[in-house]
Amino acid sequence: MTKYIFVTGGVTSSLGKGIISASLAKLLQSRGYRVTIQKFDPYINIDPGTLNPYEHGECYVTEDGAETDLDLGHYERFLNTPTSKANNITTGRIYQNVINKEREGAFLGKTVQVVPHITDEIKRNFRILGESGDYDIVITELGGTVGDIESLPYIEAVRQFRWEIGSANSLVIHLTLVPFLAAAGELKTKPTQHSVKMLLEYGIQPDILVCRTEHHLTNDIRKKIALFCNVNINAVIESIDAPSIYDVPLLMLKEQLDKTVLTKLKLPHKNEPNLENWKEFLGRLKNPTADVRIALVGKYVELPDAYKSITEAFIHAGAKQECKVRVEYIPSEQLTPENAVEKLKGMHGVLVAPGFGERGFEGKIQAIRHVRENNIPFFGICLGMQCAVVEFGRNVLGFEGANSTEMNPETPYPVIGMMEDQKNITNKGGTMRLGAYPCDIKKGTKAAAIYGKNHISERHRHRYEFNNEYLKQYEAAGLTPSGINPDNGLVEIVELKNHPFFVGSQFHPELKSTVANPHPLFINFVAASLAYARKK
Repeated sequence: MTKYIFVTGGVTSSLGKGIISASLAKLLQSRGYRVTIQKFDPYINIDPGTLNPYEHGECYVTEDGAETDLDLGHYERFLNTPTSKANNITTGRIYQNVINKEREGAFLGKTVQVVPHITDEIKRNFRILGESGDYDIVITELGGTVGDIESLPYIEAVRQFRWEIGSANSLVIHLTLVPFLAAAGELKTKPTQHSVKMLLEYGIQPDILVCRTEHHLTNDIRKKIALFCNVNINAVIESIDAPSIYDVPLLMLKEQLDKTVLTKLKLPHKNEPNLENWKEFLGRLKNPTADVRIALVGKYVELPDAYKSITEAFIHAGAKQECKVRVEYIPSEQLTPENAVEKLKGMHGVLVAPGFGERGFEGKIQAIRHVRENNIPFFGICLGMQCAVVEFGRNVLGFEGANSTEMNPETPYPVIGMMEDQKNITNKGGTMRLGAYPCDIKKGTKAAAIYGKNHISERHRHRYEFNNEYLKQYEAAGLTPSGINPDNGLVEIVELKNHPFFVGSQFHPELKSTVANPHPLFINFVAASLAYARKK
């Protein structure tokens, strides 16, 4: 029978439930268990697809085209296994499913209520991955903080679910905060005690407490927490601030979190965790032999979480090259023809980030012109690739006023246009070209050398495409369409001839970069930036 682990949070948000969940999953996976993680978010949006990145960080896209919470990116980066739409559920989706059933008459005229109808739907979603037969252990992260009004149905569903499947088949890990009061010079356990009491009020006794802290927990503090929160002392786990999220699995191993979990779930400990490759990655990450400065030009740079997968992909690729990648965020709105050179001074590579809308578009164009004309390595992702096409059209092909129809529907040269099947869509959510699509790479191109193969699959999230009416002119002028979708002929990759590294991808390669498999485009972009830095 599949075992279930629930991870809740208390005291405050942003304690790192996603990282703890991913770290525990990594340890259990490295012991030979088949593990997956799912995230339940208490907001009423159907998914994060229509949320501004300032609200919720980046929107992560799975292979099957689900727009999900950015924590799913952590799950994939740690476990190196893909997630799906079943791995991220929101309150909006839960209520939508229940209301649809009510409209169909599925409840036989009964009054539809939070208990049992909403909680039953939550429990049904708890089970979906467990009943697939693919996993020994399902870790479920509950978003929000215990005590939030919107989290209550989830907590109640966990209580019912545990009662139904038996205590030996599930456990609750409660992530909490043990703050340090500088004036008193001591750690305080009271917030943790209150948080656990609140959980107890809802009928749940946590099995394990993971305590976020800036200072090491003494044995006395562990004893105090164990006594007042009704847990074993070995179930009080210290989660001290770490220099990198990739240190957390080893810190949890040292705290024996995985052993405690397996004991409570009555599962054999199997082998000791095999983390050699992980330690090797950390060794390279912490002992770089060189460093490069790469500008990330985007419109959401005030919140780095908006580009979380990109910055993590740089960490993976940098470690592979034994190189420290210093990502410098540059707001695209601030770039003008007059200041682009000054703003990008000292950069060894420039990545133009994905995004939507007109704000900052012209700044991205200026950045691309500068790197194209000065042979500085360039990487454009999604809108970044489209900007490269527009810039090349205006400044090389002489298409005055060339643009994307997203920015100017009346442009005389619509070199980027909306896909036909998108033109009549009024609903914004879940209607883009989403998820994994195949791509054929032309032989003899830089893309073919980077990937080392001619057929790939990459993940998408966009509405606009390269306009194939201009394909021949671009190719003749030196901007090669080196990756093409075999089913519809759409351009997936463009690259510039006679340039050290000038590549744009319509897809999002950062979504497939993991610790075990850094993405080849990022590896090669970092290598080109390193080569440029050494020449300077």
